[in-house]
Amino acid sequence: MSVFRRFCTALLSALLILVALPLAAQTADAPIQRLLQDHAEIIAKSSRRTIGPAIDALGASDLAQAQTVLEKWQAKEMWFNKDTGLFVYAEEIDRKTIRAFDFDDGSEIGEFDDKGFKQLKPNSGIRGLIGAALVQFQLKNPDPTVRAAALDSIERDADATHLLALRAVRDGETDAALAMRIDRLERLLTIRFADTDAERIAAITSFEGDLGVDVRAALNPLVATVVDAAAALPEDADVLRTVTPGTDLLPAAQAYEILVAGGLAPPRISRADQKAALIDNIQGTTVAGIEVASLDAQDARDLAYAALVRQGAVEEAATDADVARALEAHVFFERLVGGAPPVALAAQAVLDGIEAKVAVNQSIDLGLDALSLASIYFLAAIGLAITFGVMGVINMAHGEFIMMGAYTGYVVQLFVPDYTLSILLAIPLAFAVTFGAGVAMERLVIRRLYHRPLETLLATFGISIALQQLAKNIFGTQARPLTAPGWLDGSLVFNDIVSISYIRIAIFVLALLFLALFLIVMNRTRLGLEVRAVTQNPRMAASMGINPDRINMLTFGFGSGIAGIAGVAIGLYAKVTSEMGADYIVQSFMTVVVGGVGNIWGTLLGVTMVGTLQKGIEWLNPSNTLAAQTYMILFIILFIQFRPRGIIALKGRAVEA
Repeated sequence: MSVFRRFCTALLSALLILVALPLAAQTADAPIQRLLQDHAEIIAKSSRRTIGPAIDALGASDLAQAQTVLEKWQAKEMWFNKDTGLFVYAEEIDRKTIRAFDFDDGSEIGEFDDKGFKQLKPNSGIRGLIGAALVQFQLKNPDPTVRAAALDSIERDADATHLLALRAVRDGETDAALAMRIDRLERLLTIRFADTDAERIAAITSFEGDLGVDVRAALNPLVATVVDAAAALPEDADVLRTVTPGTDLLPAAQAYEILVAGGLAPPRISRADQKAALIDNIQGTTVAGIEVASLDAQDARDLAYAALVRQGAVEEAATDADVARALEAHVFFERLVGGAPPVALAAQAVLDGIEAKVAVNQSIDLGLDALSLASIYFLAAIGLAITFGVMGVINMAHGEFIMMGAYTGYVVQLFVPDYTLSILLAIPLAFAVTFGAGVAMERLVIRRLYHRPLETLLATFGISIALQQLAKNIFGTQARPLTAPGWLDGSLVFNDIVSISYIRIAIFVLALLFLALFLIVMNRTRLGLEVRAVTQNPRMAASMGINPDRINMLTFGFGSGIAGIAGVAIGLYAKVTSEMGADYIVQSFMTVVVGGVGNIWGTLLGVTMVGTLQKGIEWLNPSNTLAAQTYMILFIILFIQFRPRGIIALKGRAVEA
């Protein structure tokens, strides 16, 4: 029986060898297979501790097939034949059969019973090493999009192996943008993973004045500190500075906790716990030999508790006096823990310079925000500067003309899907719609209320409410989209701190165009001449053949039309609702009054001051925008008390009889 078994075993082995012959014939002589055979033992074991040389050898080889090996290995698709020891990659046909492929040329070898093969299943640690090795192949890929994707992967999750990969391709990169990214990323990884302090310090100093967030993210861990305590200040190189207990940087309670954690002082005991311990140790009329009647003061209770400690009745604990003495007897200091002292000090020096530059750029960014907000307010207020500043009419419905212009833009976009063309059509159409509405309002209401400011205010306020309700009935209560053209998407980025959206730039340019248009109309046209004449002396203007009623109508219509155009511009930036005009009416009146009634340059100064003031208050109190607006209004009220006629008061206005 044993002879028969030996015969069957020999026959089966021979058959397996015959089956494996095609596999051995196709793969044994391939360079990639010889490389795998050199490290076959550690690859087969797949141990995180020992696999490094095999992965490094594959990554350092110039073989094109090495990338395929790493990818298949990482995907758990690499197998090796138990009899021949050769490596292949395979796909499972069913539970017992695999289809094997040659690593050298990717050709199909054949179908085999998986009992003769072992599947390599690397754990997460090995897969991470393989992924790091794959990066260098991606960095050498001819396709720049693949190389860019590899850099993105490194930025998300870098390790020490990526530093060598970046250095290997840094000098050979032909794409200028990718070369800059590689150089920057190599210096950042040098800070984290370089072997010598000199390399790390050189990389750190290369980022002097760099405002990138990634730089600060790399440097901040290096300057991390912990507060420590000792009886005397150590002379260690990692000691940064001393810290005084009882300050905001180190509260007294925290300082004492450091002493307790370091075994330099006993833990504290609360007064309630101390009192409970004293009560538990009352013997007759005394506690530790001290009369209970005398324990009405804290010092006496501390003495009694100390006596109990000496007797071993309670555990040692610090009293308030002990805490004070312990804090005075020790020195507290910050110790660098983020890196070697020379590296940490170099990082701190660079960070100090960056923080100074950050403060400057934050001021510039705040100024751009203020200028942007001022341009929005100027668009909203320029029409009011005409109707209120020139005509003296308090129009509380001015915000609703802004709203009408925004809804006009929305309606145009319903019929014209090209956003650029729709905006170009919406601007003149919004002017026409709101010009007509302004003329109708002046003819039907305003002209009957001249020189009656209270009645004008109440009437226009009622019109404002009516127009809001009409908009709700037509368009509903939900915000409607007014979409900006694609070329206005994104922002103009100067650095990681200073940027401004293209929509805000467009609004700023539009505000300048409105300013130029207003100046041309008022100073270079007959209408402007007649408006100024009626404003200065309506009786004299009438005697010269000017019709004041007609001029008032055109002036009111012109101001309302500009409000409509402003609505289109503001709608690109803000939500389009029936109440959107109310968000700007208060600021519009404030800017006109603060700047100087009837003076366009005063209005310009007014919006600049209001925009800067609001952004400044928001910067000081960023969590409460409503509070910022409230403080701004209070400031404006105080300002008007000292300059009731505004920054630039209109001169030469005649008093109408």
